[in-house]
Amino acid sequence: MAEPTPLSLVDNDIAGARKLPSNLEAEAAFLGAVLIDNRVIEELQTPIRPDHFFEPLHERIYGRILALIERNATASPVTLRPHFEADEALKELGGPKYLAQLTANGAGLLAPRELAQQIYDLALLRELVSVGRGLVEGALDTSEDTSPVDRIAQAEADLYRVAEGAATGKEAESFRDAALTAIKMVEAAMNSGGGLSGKTSGLVTLDQKTAGLHDSDLIILAGRPGMGKTSLATNIAFNCAEEYLKWQSEGGEHCYGAPTAFFSLEMSADQLATRILAEQSEVSSEALRSGTLTRDDFQKLSFASQRLAELPLFIDDTPGLTIGALRTRARRLKRRHNIGLIVIDYLQLLQGSGRANDNRVNEISEISRGLKTLAKELSVPVIALSQLSRAVEQREDKRPMLSDLRESGSIEQDADMVWFIYREDYYLEAVRPDMPNPDGSSSPDVQDKYSQWEANYLEKKNKATLIVSKQRHGSTGNVALHFQSEITKFTSPNTRDYSSWGMEE
Repeated sequence: MAEPTPLSLVDNDIAGARKLPSNLEAEAAFLGAVLIDNRVIEELQTPIRPDHFFEPLHERIYGRILALIERNATASPVTLRPHFEADEALKELGGPKYLAQLTANGAGLLAPRELAQQIYDLALLRELVSVGRGLVEGALDTSEDTSPVDRIAQAEADLYRVAEGAATGKEAESFRDAALTAIKMVEAAMNSGGGLSGKTSGLVTLDQKTAGLHDSDLIILAGRPGMGKTSLATNIAFNCAEEYLKWQSEGGEHCYGAPTAFFSLEMSADQLATRILAEQSEVSSEALRSGTLTRDDFQKLSFASQRLAELPLFIDDTPGLTIGALRTRARRLKRRHNIGLIVIDYLQLLQGSGRANDNRVNEISEISRGLKTLAKELSVPVIALSQLSRAVEQREDKRPMLSDLRESGSIEQDADMVWFIYREDYYLEAVRPDMPNPDGSSSPDVQDKYSQWEANYLEKKNKATLIVSKQRHGSTGNVALHFQSEITKFTSPNTRDYSSWGMEE
């Protein structure tokens, strides 16, 4: 059988004139690549919609492919065939065999992103042609009821719409829609009984301060090494995922949890899993690493492992990710698992696009802007861990401040919230004085010095402070937390214990 003739359409409105910008071979090659490997769509950095295709048949084919993938079905020439057996345009090309011919050579798999970009760019050019034609036709209309100023304003609006579509692919939202979303958040906070309008951190004191983790927010969690940044991040990720699992089994009108993605650029997936198992089984991390478990410890560990088997927590430990690669992976997780929280450990280990010309501050600024864009694009809260500069160690007061953010650039500007984790017992441990001799032979000065230190240390032991230094939607202040270092677990203290933290209720 002869090969079908290539699709070729001319602009019927201006017969004989130049064709509209298009590349039907690129469209066919891209469709073939998608039909061979549906995962091609997940890797696209350019959002391709069916109406970006010039040929109507290609538009219908791509629309059906997206519909199948949305239902978690496989899109292939076989699964597409029932939907196109009666399609007249397809019959002219040999019927359903054309679907198989799209996948014949697989050339599109060599450069699917470039093909998608070309399809998108040509669609924008056609949109510009349409705007230009409308401008010419409007200018030629000399009827009395036509205002040249109105024509200019309309042309400006049309061009701006095309430009906005190229930049974001998203239409502006009316105030009515935005207000309805805000009312739903307020309603959710009222129904929670605890002022929670976002996703839970699992820490009551923190949720009370922030009203939860809100969609589109970029949250920076910073601290010096040893403060417990990663521990707190894993605690929050686990708590949010567990709350979602609980909601799935018990139901309820509102869900305050979500499937969670944890991008670990420093620790491996099994190291993170070990931490979480230690936290939830309450078996010390040291015992897990060394294998010195009692029978009771192993039973606790086994029960915790069974309980966590279905936990919707996804760990990506790929090292050296660029901000672009991270966004691509996050989009894929959003589509596959509908993730509602992203945690990144940590920001300084991400790489930029390479356009910063070896300027680290500019690169970090690019990364922080990319994380904020990701939070808005996927409409999820993003928690990014960050290092602090050594300036903290040079001060007598070790409590961190916004100026301590390392290579800050635009981190503070882009963040909706900035949290610092601070544990005074860590610094007290570092200045532990010599312990008096057990036989009592030490001098009174040595004994007094150690007794004073010990009393102060025991008062501060296991107490942590989360300093909310920036909160775009609320007040700043301190949040009391309890930290069990042996199992790396943060919890909220009882309200009645606040006075011992030196904090108000």
